[in-house]
Amino acid sequence: MPHRAPRLLLLATTTGYQTRAFGEAAGRQGVALAFGTDRCDRLDDPWRDAAVPIRFHREDEAVAALVDAAAREPIDGILVVGDRPVVIAARLAAALGWPGHPPAAAAVSRDKRLTREALAGAGLPVPWFRTVPLDTDPVSLAGTVPYPCVVKPLALSGSRGVIRADDPATFEQAFERLGRLLRSTDVRALHDPALDFVQIEGFIPGQEYAVEALLDRGRLRVLAIFEKPDPLDGPFFEETIYVTPPRVMAAVTDAIESAVAAAARAIGLYHGPIHAECRVGAGGIFVLEVAARPIGGLCARALRFEAPGLSGPCSLEDLLVRHAIGQPTDGWRREAAAAGVMMIPIPRAGLYRGVDGADEAAAVDGIEAVVLSARPDQSLVPLPEGASYLGFIFARGGTTAAVEARLREAHGRLRVRIDPVLPVVR
Repeated sequence: MPHRAPRLLLLATTTGYQTRAFGEAAGRQGVALAFGTDRCDRLDDPWRDAAVPIRFHREDEAVAALVDAAAREPIDGILVVGDRPVVIAARLAAALGWPGHPPAAAAVSRDKRLTREALAGAGLPVPWFRTVPLDTDPVSLAGTVPYPCVVKPLALSGSRGVIRADDPATFEQAFERLGRLLRSTDVRALHDPALDFVQIEGFIPGQEYAVEALLDRGRLRVLAIFEKPDPLDGPFFEETIYVTPPRVMAAVTDAIESAVAAAARAIGLYHGPIHAECRVGAGGIFVLEVAARPIGGLCARALRFEAPGLSGPCSLEDLLVRHAIGQPTDGWRREAAAAGVMMIPIPRAGLYRGVDGADEAAAVDGIEAVVLSARPDQSLVPLPEGASYLGFIFARGGTTAAVEARLREAHGRLRVRIDPVLPVVR
């Protein structure tokens, strides 16, 4: 009987940079990649990728369709891109008898209120928090909350909709602004009941870090800790630079790892990739979230791994593909060189015309790539309403400080051309 190549199911919103990175990693390892994507099931394979068409907001139907597909053509593992498919992936793993994140834990991980409740219930540090319906009157609320505080949606990612308020006036403005975003057409199209609520919580001062890790049947293995050198103090919380290794003492990184492990246990996560965010300050280590999926976008390109027997460094996607199909990855370690990525921020709203100076930026010593992902004539929307970046800059080598400096120098050479959107006169 001929040997069957392992087959991996990738659940993703649409095809894109991260999806292609997983496809390339699977190809390098002789793993066949199957897709489940959030698309209309009435179109006949519009992207010619033989994906199973599912709708993420119809979980029962999606799981049933994927179970049927797996019965016809067996799969050997599951990976997800983004937050929206994590519960479907967990339910599918449970239905097929595979190790994974429990469905209830996956659901907690993508809801900020449920996450806070789980962490508080385990006795872990959390800010004060309060969840109210979207249609609550902000004027009546403004005099009842301590300041500074943060107003945020329960289920959007990437700091979208997150706004700091320092007094009743800015609170009312923040609440109304978030309300307009949550009532917008593209957010309503997500069909997520959590987006009918607003979370209000205390602002946590401190330095922010991101943790990329794997859970292997409950055992946490940290792959990298990213330092975020730009202050994230508001009024908006746009992430820009990630650098690793962080410039802190080993005692701090050990404490971050312990805090993330405790938070993952409190949520109930068990097996698979996780991406955590935390703040470290005078009040201790506050875990902000533990997502049941890997780091998003192109940021994973900042990570490279080495292992005995490998001829060269491999990507995070290579490692995750191996882990998903049950292959050992214990010998894999992040390379010794410092590395980082800048998510190029959108400076202002308008029509994107292009970027000058990309070649100059790429010529900076230590810059590996400048990737511009925005499309010409695209309408650009910055945070807190926006959900994307202009692109990414990657740097590697030397010290963490040198990597940060190279990223800033390269970014300084870019000249973004954005035309204003003219109002429509009727």
